[in-house]
Amino acid sequence: MSANEGVILLHGLCRTSASMARMETALTASGFAVENVDYPSRTQNIESLSEAAIGKALNSPSLQSCSKIHFVTHSLGGILVRSYFKRHKSQRLGRVVMLGPPNQGSEVCDNLRSWWLFKMLNGPAGAELGTDPNSTPNTLGPVDFELGIIAGDRSINWINSLMINGKNDGKVSVERTKVAGMKEHLTVHLTHPFLMKNRRVIEYTLRFLKEGFFAPRLAANTRT
Repeated sequence: MSANEGVILLHGLCRTSASMARMETALTASGFAVENVDYPSRTQNIESLSEAAIGKALNSPSLQSCSKIHFVTHSLGGILVRSYFKRHKSQRLGRVVMLGPPNQGSEVCDNLRSWWLFKMLNGPAGAELGTDPNSTPNTLGPVDFELGIIAGDRSINWINSLMINGKNDGKVSVERTKVAGMKEHLTVHLTHPFLMKNRRVIEYTLRFLKEGFFAPRLAANTRT
């Protein structure tokens, strides 16, 4: 890893940068310049949030000297990255790790987005995360950057899980975290709110940012 590489952290819906604090500490200790972004996830639609949060972060003074900038995201944060880089190109864009991203939407949104309480709690962006072909995640197309995805298959929200097809983390199914163009996909036995705080997930994330893989690769010419 080059000494002048940076990482932008993007939290999920209804959360703050504090939820990414453990990830921030680990990345900083590994030598990355880190910008842990706090953005008002409940106030605007996905495109507006991505423009404001990512555009500002890329111009942060702490990242100006970085020749390469990676992203680590939780949940909605991954959709912001897809949205932003659908419209913009950056020579500095490095690798991206998404934790529990609703890359094909979530059935929870399908079932609840018409409810007044859901709208109040999740805002415009939450309403865009359905599984229908016209939902925002499903209209963004394949990714064209180096992407690793970590999905959870454990739920502590059985009510949400009743709405979701297949193994899930209480918010999104393992299958719906996937997106065309991804490089790596890994499933861990964790629930959605704890993906970004788990020690193993942090280790996987660091390896992907540094090496481009979640699991160690044996050198082709290794001799026994």
